[in-house]
Amino acid sequence: MNKLGIFVGSVYGGAEELAETLAAKLTSAQVEIFFDSTLDDFMAYDADTVLVISSTTGQGEIPENLLPLYVALKDQFPLLPKQHYGVIALGDSSYGEDRFCGAGRKFDALLAELHSQPVQPRLDIDAGVHFDPLDVADLWFSQFVASAQQAAA
Repeated sequence: MNKLGIFVGSVYGGAEELAETLAAKLTSAQVEIFFDSTLDDFMAYDADTVLVISSTTGQGEIPENLLPLYVALKDQFPLLPKQHYGVIALGDSSYGEDRFCGAGRKFDALLAELHSQPVQPRLDIDAGVHFDPLDVADLWFSQFVASAQQAAA
């Protein structure tokens, strides 16, 4: 993995904080975090690996700052067979199973439809169980980086 683009969907800042903390741990690749991303950002950055970190809002929806990217990817449907990806989904299971981590589930499904290659299974973090998402995401991210580096080799 030479380049990692982290695309963040956040409502109250938790996903942003998690993205910044994880990005700071990575010294072996060029990393850029996108908070208000567009399809142009996604395609122009040309990362070999992308990571979507998103909270879930409302009825299992994608936060407003990440929604334009999701809609553009869905509408324009650029095939991404050379790209690898991972998703960290933040949610609260007390809102119901069909809404829990809905934003991350939607992005995971869309990237798979676009033929992007998952590096490892999506990480769903339940705010009702884990007050600090870094407690869960730290190990997952280390494994994600190692797997992404192997995939790029």
